[in-house]
Amino acid sequence: MTIDDRPDEAERELPPPPGPGGRPPVNNVWVYNGRAYDLSDWISKHPGGEFFIGRTKNRDITSIIGSYHRDPEKIARMIERYSLGRDATPEDIHPKNNAPDFLFKDGFNSWDDTPKYKFDNKADLLHQVKARLKEPELAARLQRMDRAFNIVVGVLIFAYFAVQALRLYDTSWMPLPAFVIAMVLLRSSLAGFGHYAIHRAQKGLNKYAVNAFDMNYVALSFVTADGHALLHHPHTQSEVDIKKNVFTMMMQIPRLYRVPVHTVHKFGHLLTGMIIRLLDVCRLTRKVGIKDMYGSWRGALPHFIGSFGMRFLLVAEFVAFAIAGDLLAWGLQFVITLWISTFMVVASHDFEIPTEELHTETEDWAVNQLEQAYDLTVVGNKYVDCFLSAGLSSHRAHHVLPFQRSGFANIASENVVREEAAKFGVEWLPAKSFFGDRFPKLCRTYLLAPSREAEENRWGFVREHCAPSALKTCVVYTAQGFSGIGTV
Repeated sequence: MTIDDRPDEAERELPPPPGPGGRPPVNNVWVYNGRAYDLSDWISKHPGGEFFIGRTKNRDITSIIGSYHRDPEKIARMIERYSLGRDATPEDIHPKNNAPDFLFKDGFNSWDDTPKYKFDNKADLLHQVKARLKEPELAARLQRMDRAFNIVVGVLIFAYFAVQALRLYDTSWMPLPAFVIAMVLLRSSLAGFGHYAIHRAQKGLNKYAVNAFDMNYVALSFVTADGHALLHHPHTQSEVDIKKNVFTMMMQIPRLYRVPVHTVHKFGHLLTGMIIRLLDVCRLTRKVGIKDMYGSWRGALPHFIGSFGMRFLLVAEFVAFAIAGDLLAWGLQFVITLWISTFMVVASHDFEIPTEELHTETEDWAVNQLEQAYDLTVVGNKYVDCFLSAGLSSHRAHHVLPFQRSGFANIASENVVREEAAKFGVEWLPAKSFFGDRFPKLCRTYLLAPSREAEENRWGFVREHCAPSALKTCVVYTAQGFSGIGTV
């Protein structure tokens, strides 16, 4: 159970809409430890990049500051210069976190549903772990691990283009089974790099590199960077954690149609949907104002250029294989990559269990993170699995230390996290096998369960698949893939 020092129910009502009798919402407010701040002038100065400040306007950023900074007390002192000199009020917080409504469950309200943690207890688990990471020998090792991780990424990028070039040049040089296996492994691995790029400072070349998260066809990093880094990690398994909602959208499809319809839906995303979604994001960003989101066009353009560049690369690959008459090879690697990666995303948490059943009794943020996350194993070697699992082999250390720059650094930190966690009575469970444990369970949950409509109406198997509303849902869901609007 998290610390809850929110106002009484009567005080939680949202303010009236702008107009006669109601004051307009306060635009430039960030909430930290229950106090109101205006960080507008800090957007372009933030060492971690403009994106993280611009995107969190009208949100409670307490857990973000506490978890993503090595010294949050220093940050707290720094932002005092931007204090508005008052407590935060419900109208300071956007009810849906300035994010699309469809990402949240009905009735979600950010003021009520954002978990409240405090990060000023020097005796908590996070402070103990961070103190040990400052030890010179370990700090130097973590830097070496980051460099090694980057070198491996460079090799993977070369292999990614080489495998496709060989297949396109002469199929006998890259037989179909070898090509499909290689592409599935390389796409998952490069998405793993993109995963960590999202957690790095959004500065310089990393603004382009972050789009590697799109390599596995699952999402659009330009928008999921927010949902992953700023909503999922600080608020894991709460109602704010959109990750558990986004990947259940396929559950509205009748179970026999789910795999083909969702596959076509994601193909639509690849071909046109995510490009249209990007154009819509450009429109919204212009409407909100570049200054309020990125501080300047100079800060914004690399994110836009990198994201469009990645979408065009993925489409160009499809076109190249179509021209070469080798769509079977491309299609097989697309389908296998998509479904393995989709389940990989939800394998490291119990997203299939309702939130209310996962409520913990701890007020310690880091302890809660450990209790809500799994480590994953694919082949059994953590360094190899770091890439094959899209960065999730040392997942619990990653959730306690989301500011670390690489999966190798998390592996190097794991002993410290485990040793300190033991002092807090947290059992360190062995890593779960993706294919031996999580994958079969997730297939039962996401592929074999009745559709939401069938469950709500207590329909039988036949009606679930033949009802006009169910067929309409399939058509709409497919169309949404190609339009991109209302989807991730």
